[in-house]
Amino acid sequence: MWFFARDPVRDFPFELIPEPPEGGLPGPWALHRGRKKATGSPVSIFVYDVKPGAEEQTQVAKAAFKRFKTLRHPNILAYIDGLETEKCLHVVTEAVTPLGIYLKARVEAGGLKELEISWGLHQIKALSFLVNDCSLIHNNVCMAAVFVDRAGEWKLGGLDYMYSAQGNGGGPPRKGIPELEQYDPPELADSSGRVVREKWSADMWRLGCLIWEVFNGPLPRAAALRNPGKIPKTLVPHYCELVGANPKVRPNPARFLQNCRAPGGFMSNRFVETNLFLEEIQIKEPAEKQKFFQELSKSLDAFPEDFCRHKVLPQLLTAFEFGNAGAVVLTPLFKVGKFLSAEEYQQKIIPVVVKMFSSTDRAMRIRLLQQMEQFIQYLDEPTVNTQIFPHVVHGFLDTNPAIREQTVKSMLLLAPKLNEANLNVELMKHFARLQAKDEQGPIRCNTTVCLGKIGSYLSASTRHRVLTSAFSRATRDPFAPSRVAGVLGFAATHNLYSMNDCAQKILPVLCGLTVDPEKSVRDQAFKAIRSFLSKLESVSEDPTQLEEVEKDVHAASSPGMGGAAASWAGWAVTGVSSLTSKLIRSHPTTAPTETNIPQRPTPEGHWETQEEDKDTAEDSSTADRWDDEDWGSLEQEAESVLAQQDDWSTGGQVSRASQVSNSDHKSSKSPESDWSSWEAEGSWEQGWQEPSSQEPPPDGTRLASEYNWGGPESSDKGDPFATLSARPSTQPRPDSWGEDNWEGLETDSRQVKAELARKKREERRREMEAKRAERKVAKGPMKLGARKLD
Repeated sequence: MWFFARDPVRDFPFELIPEPPEGGLPGPWALHRGRKKATGSPVSIFVYDVKPGAEEQTQVAKAAFKRFKTLRHPNILAYIDGLETEKCLHVVTEAVTPLGIYLKARVEAGGLKELEISWGLHQIKALSFLVNDCSLIHNNVCMAAVFVDRAGEWKLGGLDYMYSAQGNGGGPPRKGIPELEQYDPPELADSSGRVVREKWSADMWRLGCLIWEVFNGPLPRAAALRNPGKIPKTLVPHYCELVGANPKVRPNPARFLQNCRAPGGFMSNRFVETNLFLEEIQIKEPAEKQKFFQELSKSLDAFPEDFCRHKVLPQLLTAFEFGNAGAVVLTPLFKVGKFLSAEEYQQKIIPVVVKMFSSTDRAMRIRLLQQMEQFIQYLDEPTVNTQIFPHVVHGFLDTNPAIREQTVKSMLLLAPKLNEANLNVELMKHFARLQAKDEQGPIRCNTTVCLGKIGSYLSASTRHRVLTSAFSRATRDPFAPSRVAGVLGFAATHNLYSMNDCAQKILPVLCGLTVDPEKSVRDQAFKAIRSFLSKLESVSEDPTQLEEVEKDVHAASSPGMGGAAASWAGWAVTGVSSLTSKLIRSHPTTAPTETNIPQRPTPEGHWETQEEDKDTAEDSSTADRWDDEDWGSLEQEAESVLAQQDDWSTGGQVSRASQVSNSDHKSSKSPESDWSSWEAEGSWEQGWQEPSSQEPPPDGTRLASEYNWGGPESSDKGDPFATLSARPSTQPRPDSWGEDNWEGLETDSRQVKAELARKKREERRREMEAKRAERKVAKGPMKLGARKLD
């Protein structure tokens, strides 16, 4: 019944894109762009329309249709689907472009590199597969029979005139198309059959014609083959073998590739080697894969962009998902990611990155943190807050100093995308603990630097509660760069403080640093003092400026608020991913204790230092290297010392000196040093808060809670900052330095020194008595009548 008949072309799952055919290929087929109806994925569709009286061409097209369906090889045009009706033939393949059109486009864009051509000609090894494995003669090797896919790989097509090399089914079919017959070798004109030739001789002649056209353009006549033209010198000898007059000496396709791959040959290069490895990567050993991915990044810059996007990238993703390649794929993965659009990056790279952050592999974590700058712009805020930040914060608690340092650095990039809870609560808890408790001086310094840089993103209440107290604490750190960071922190966030805070809290702290043992600290302190005084003086002269000066104090968090401050304070960092890349070599692992608080000068003008620290005091020439207008060595302080402490071969163990310092530091249980107590109790409001305004007790002493940043009082000794924060008597609060402050500090210092000296003398006396007793025991009493026995 005719009304139930359906149109097979309309029901075909692929459709043609309404545009003219590509290229005008010689032969029966017309090439069209198409797409799959269900997914819209691009394809190429070869169409042959059956015409009356063209039975020979129809048989050629049907034979090609059959060959496409039965021949499968990576270097032969990939068949996807087909349609055969009485009116037409459709062959659907992967999306490709004719080689002639591709070369013309590349020439207009700047030319085709020899690397690409070398791999393209290598892929004509499909001839070796046809001749040696299938005993088939292609019989149509030419520019019109080669196509290029989206990765830039050459695929062999044009299977219309293929025949068996064993003589089954007769000889070669007649072409009848002059554009194709000009590539036939001269021996085919000899009908006598006296010419001795190999089965591959004719195809190798046509391959020589193809090589000539790739480098010199369309072949005008066969005589032009005698002049190599622009063919590279390394390829000329092998080309001459292909177009030699004697068909017997033309090499087998496999032998031709072997000759070109010899050392110094045209196909002996990194690009071909990379492609060959990727083709066999599934059968390579894990050690070979690791070495390959480690060396791949160096070569990617010289490789074509399409090749990196469509061939290297899928292999990298597969290696991570199923090959356990680990952290070695990160560097080439992010390098290839630069070639992707934002949409492609979101689809292909970001899911892998999110999965990597949940890995427990330390090498993976630290490489992700080091290279975060390359992909942070593609991460949206929900992904950062729910899938990445919860894993990143584990790095704050890692035992490896390098991971803790990289975690701090990464906050510069993550802070603009963090929500209220993660930024103002969770992150501040970790920063408070690192600044007060971490035994690595450079990490404490980095924490202060990072806090100053992200201060503009904090909420107004958090800024008021945190910044002044945090930078004040940094100015009392025994690590000199940390004290410089505290001063620069005040400077960089100067627009976030009220005039009352500047006068009553910040300037007293800065004035105390004008007598710091380190000249670099004193220089920065004087500079900051002059700047704050100039602001106060300008407001004093013109009170109407107060509203303009304090406009940012109570403003909501804004990325733009820190711009002027950063410029004013000289916080220019060379790349946000490296806060510190140099370190001065002094006290890198000294945890803050009450015995190494910086001392004031004596009346004679000499700086007081502890006896224990004389041998390791910082070189003044090193301290003088600090720049005024730049972070200079402060920005470049942490990595070398942390690298000295870090030993990956032992699973991230730090040096013995760091271990000793760490063990001493862990004995400190003061509320100021142990910020985790606030986290455990869930009372963050007791964290970076202003000192209590409670009146001092009648006996003239101050409560310990008046000096710390919150938390319950602890009776344990060894608080890193206990010297300045929990001393009774007349020790001043950090935010209320007065004229008599240094007197109490000097008295405390002398008392501590005297107590330490007394303990040393007592310990030395006990050691001498113990040695004396050991010598007596070793000698023993002599007994009368005793004699030595053999």
